[in-house]
Parts: sequence; C-alpha cells; structure tokens
Amino acid sequence: MSMKTKLFSALALAVSASFSVAGTAAAAPVHNVVLVHGAWVTGAGWKPVYDILVKDGYHVTIAQHPLTSFDADITAVKRIVDMQDGPTILVGHSYGGAIITDVGNDAKVAGLVYIAAHALDQGETEVANGKRYPSLTSQTKDVKKTVDGYLYLDPAKYPMDFAADLPAKQAAFEANEQVLTNASVFDTPAGDPAWKHKPSWYAVADADRIINPELERMYAARAHSTTIDIKNGSHSIYESHPQEVAKLIEEAARNALVGK
Repeated sequence: MSMKTKLFSALALAVSASFSVAGTAAAAPVHNVVLVHGAWVTGAGWKPVYDILVKDGYHVTIAQHPLTSFDADITAVKRIVDMQDGPTILVGHSYGGAIITDVGNDAKVAGLVYIAAHALDQGETEVANGKRYPSLTSQTKDVKKTVDGYLYLDPAKYPMDFAADLPAKQAAFEANEQVLTNASVFDTPAGDPAWKHKPSWYAVADADRIINPELERMYAARAHSTTIDIKNGSHSIYESHPQEVAKLIEEAARNALVGK
C-alpha cells in the first residue's frame, strides 16, 4: 500500500469516527436537552444519562434549582431554557415533572419527557393526586418535616423508598446528601399544562414507592405520551436504567418536531 493510500485511509477512518460520535444528534432535529431533577436530590443524579447523551452528540444542560418554592424553581429552570440556542427537549424526574409542565410552554421547548414524574393538569396538586393514588411511601411515616416546613425522607428508609435498585453504598450516600424541599411545592396548583400543547414521552417506574405507578400510567395516558414501562424500576430509574431513559430522550429529540 502506497503512502498516499495509507494517508487517505487514515483520514477516512478519522472522518468516519467523527461522524459516528455525533451521528445520533445530527440526525435529530433537536440537539438541546435540559434535565430537571426532582425533590430531595440534586442534578448530579442525571450524570449516567448525561454521559450517554453527550457521547451521542447532544448538547445537555442540567438545571440546579433550589427547591425552596415552586416559583423559585420555575425561574431557575426558565433561566436555563433561555440559554439554549434553539429547540430543546425538557426532561423532568419526579417533582421535576411539575416544573417542566409549566416551563414547557416556553417557545424553545419542542417536547417533554417525564421520568417517573408528575404531569399535572391545570389546578391539580401533587398532594391531591397522591391521595387519589396513594404511594407505598405515603402510607408510612418515612417522610419527615422540619420545624420551618421542609420535607425529607428518613435517611434510614431512603434506600428502600427512593433507590431500591441502586447499589447500597450509592443509595446510602444519596440518603445523607438530600436537599430538603419546601413542602409548599407539593401543594402548588398547576397552571396551563404544556403537555396539552406539545408532544410528550413518559417512563413509568414499575416498582416506584414514591409515586404510585398507576398514577404515572394515568399521567402518561392522559397526555397521550409515548410510554415505556421499566420493570422493577425504583423511583431512581434515571440513575438505575440510564440506557432506557437516554433512549427515550433521544426518541423525543428525533420526533418532537416531526410534522412541524
């Protein structure tokens, strides 16, 4: 093989490798993804999903909202959406679903992805829906409240309630690095839901103890969401099943603008 042929082959391989890394995002009309965490956690739990999406060529931002009030959380996530350079897929886990249901009305948001999350209708609250569909955790005394009105999970019960399918050490660490969450966020009535106006996708956690899986299925069916059901998945499916979650997000990115 001549030197010229070898050089051409090397260049061809390099170009091919470059396209293989960015190919998924290049094929999708939406390349921006914003990930929104729920109560009692930080955005760090999104790292397994983040790594997959970035490897596939997506521009991914993780919102870090304070969990001090619904309005403060909405403002923080809107700030991140405003920073995006075009159409965006907005992804919410748990209470994060209530946030994206509001922020999703932003013109930049092309589609919504709910990961074991609340997809409230106008006027609904998480507390009221939780009474209609009681979760296993809600039937215990595992949720504690501080004197100034912030909720948290009993650290000893956190692994079982929130993260039963995560490694024990990881679940224990997360139990002890909880972000206490203002109780008022769970009782704030929802406004006009973005899922009525934009396409949505939903991942149901089949063994969720924080949100009743039947409530999750109701949310998904009502929103006409493209839905996957993760068998034996805990409330932490975004960490324990990152491949399935990332695949669902990428499906949203490919299809949110279809027909637009």
